[in-house]
Amino acid sequence: MSQTLDDIKKLSASYLFQNYGREEVCFERGDKEFLFDLDDNRYTDFVAGIAVNALGHNHPAVVGTIGAQVKRLVHVSNLYYIKEQAELGEAIASVVPWPLAVSLFVNSGAEANEAALKLASKRTGRPRFVSTRNSFHGRTSASLSATGQAKYQQGFEPLLAKAFDFIDYGSVEQLKSAVSRETAALMIEPIQGEGGIIVPSQEFMRTARNVCTDVGAMLIIDEVQTGFGRTGKWFGFEHFGIVPDIMTVAKALGGGFPIGAIVSSGEISKTFAPGTHGTTFGGNPLGCAVATAVINALKQERLVERACEKGEQWMNGLRVIAKEHDQIRDVRGKGLMIGIEMEGEQAKDFQRFAFKRKQLVNVAAGKTVRLVPPLIISDQSIGSFDESLRSFLTAP
Repeated sequence: MSQTLDDIKKLSASYLFQNYGREEVCFERGDKEFLFDLDDNRYTDFVAGIAVNALGHNHPAVVGTIGAQVKRLVHVSNLYYIKEQAELGEAIASVVPWPLAVSLFVNSGAEANEAALKLASKRTGRPRFVSTRNSFHGRTSASLSATGQAKYQQGFEPLLAKAFDFIDYGSVEQLKSAVSRETAALMIEPIQGEGGIIVPSQEFMRTARNVCTDVGAMLIIDEVQTGFGRTGKWFGFEHFGIVPDIMTVAKALGGGFPIGAIVSSGEISKTFAPGTHGTTFGGNPLGCAVATAVINALKQERLVERACEKGEQWMNGLRVIAKEHDQIRDVRGKGLMIGIEMEGEQAKDFQRFAFKRKQLVNVAAGKTVRLVPPLIISDQSIGSFDESLRSFLTAP
């Protein structure tokens, strides 16, 4: 007998930690930009697993690769050479700018940021780090220490490093003052995602690169949410004409399969000699095979270019709507990473309104509707969203 939503909720209440606030829905399958619940109702997914399902749901490249790889080899220890891992390293090197060239694979964005901070610490031997307020870098100890939002840190203070200094995201003057010869690394996002889709200035990002170079600090750019085409370029930092010393990636890399990585230069990578860092599951054959298939599909379907084109068109349309309705304070973003900042509680109200229309959106930083749909999102789905937004804004 098939289970109902109430059945799933009872099981969850009995056997799961209650650490998530969940919507009243359970999905059973997906296809393209759509999800289908237990009663086969179709929802349009503008969240994409929080910027994960870049190819959409049930993409043949992902499904086919998983099926084929499972029949061959799922896991083997990093004590041995792994063909799929080497092939993924080559695939990533094909889309990153020099001198980025070498990858170390982990299982998530938080793990990638932990590894990046360890690498910078060991590389420089310095005691301090700089991060930005309103940032989000993960929920493990060091990545949470780097996260500039107190709400995520409350209750975990004994586990947090006191090695981080925080500056306002976008403040050039604070940036210049904070990064010194005591700084091991500056960690920044090229666009703040959880912070509300905040896009920095060219001056801020270029100053970040320059001050790190001047004092010998590592520049770590967290591309976990922005990487692999989300912003209309392969990586968010490319919008600013800079290259970091260390880049962290995850989310879209696996197209739904858990995998993350740090990417750096060959020279910097030598800092991690055998035994200095490792992970049991990181770089497993299944995850690496899927990630390589995702990169190949992004290339073959020109989805990075598509994200740029569709994102620009969509934001232009949303700005027209914003001019007509003062409930919208701002429309911002890059590519298919779009934020609609709204007055008061309007963003949360719209999230509920859209859900009733079977459209899934997410609110970041309390006031901003975050749109991070699959990069294959159709014009029809974009148009349906715009119609819902107009209906919400004109409702009595």
